[in-house]
Order: sequence, then C-alpha cells, then structure tokens
Amino acid sequence: MIGFLRGRIVIKQPPGLTLDVNGVGYELQASMNTFYQLPGAGEEVELLTHLIVREDAHSLYGFGTEDERYLFRALIRVNGVGAKMALAILSGISTMEFRHCIETGDATRLTRLPGVGNKTAQRLIVEMRDRLGSGQTGDSAGAPRTEAGTRPADPVSEAVSAMISLGYRPQEASRLVHGVATDDMGSEALIRAALKAALT
Repeated sequence: MIGFLRGRIVIKQPPGLTLDVNGVGYELQASMNTFYQLPGAGEEVELLTHLIVREDAHSLYGFGTEDERYLFRALIRVNGVGAKMALAILSGISTMEFRHCIETGDATRLTRLPGVGNKTAQRLIVEMRDRLGSGQTGDSAGAPRTEAGTRPADPVSEAVSAMISLGYRPQEASRLVHGVATDDMGSEALIRAALKAALT
C-alpha cells in the first residue's frame, strides 16, 4: 500500500494530476476540495493516498487531509458507492458538511450531489453514521500549505471536462460552467463556482 507521496506537480488537470517522485510519474485522482489547496505546477506537495487494485487497473487517489481520506475509505465500503462517486461526493461537499448531513439525516442535501439519489442518500446516512464516530474531525490536518495555480489555455473546457469526470452529464456540466463563467476565472475557480451553483 502507498500511504503518501511527496513530489513535484507535473500536470494539473482536474480531477487528475501527475506527481514526479524522484523521476517516477504517479498519476492520481483527487477531489476538488484537495485541488483547491494544491500549489501550482512545478511546486512540491505531499498528498496522502489510497490505492485501489482491480483486474484491469491500479488507481491511485490523493487527499490533502487525513479526514478526507478516511471518509473516502468509508464511502467506498458503502453498497453501491464506488471510487468515482466517492470522489464526486468529496468534491461537492466539505468533510465537515458531509458529517453534519449524516449526523442530522439530511438526505435532501446529499441528493444534490452528482449520482446520489434518494435511496443512495438514505443508505449513506444509515451506513456512515457508525463509521464516522472513530474518524478524524477536521478539514485542515495535513492540508497542503499553499494555494496557487497556472491558468490553462481554455479554463471553460477544462472545467466542463472536470465536471463530467465528477459525474455530471455533459449538457448539465456545460450549463453549470457557462452559467458562472467570467473572462477572468481560471478552471479551478470555475469548477468551484459551478459546484456551488449545482447545490443551490
């Protein structure tokens, strides 16, 4: 098991990134909450990781906090929730807010997340309640120290692509991104605004 990686960011294309760790390039998927915390390409970062091994692929996931990794690991144990949905959930809601939804049984708020219907929301509430008692309690432990980024050539297209990767239908992703886009916004700002718009 790979517990963490410390290396230089080579590629940032939400929700994927590539880290150069002593000359070896590791491809990771990360939630947008982690992406918001990352420094720009060329900078060094340390991320906690979780490796999922399947017959057809080895997939590595990166996390800015221990709390987020704990929730990811708990989510993928829920019946019907895979790694892609878990990453989408953690992209659309903070760990603190997610815990609050589980504790208060707020299924309505959970159903606003991509791919989460009413049955899945109810299942999350039932199955996650016991698991959250022993996890981390904050969002900040181990978070990357800086926030920066390089402007992509086409922030709108990159933001739409990221939203599709997080589980939104292409037409919906395009509508959400174009609905919040302004000329001065980078892709990460667009994704953040589009996710916020999707939940209102």
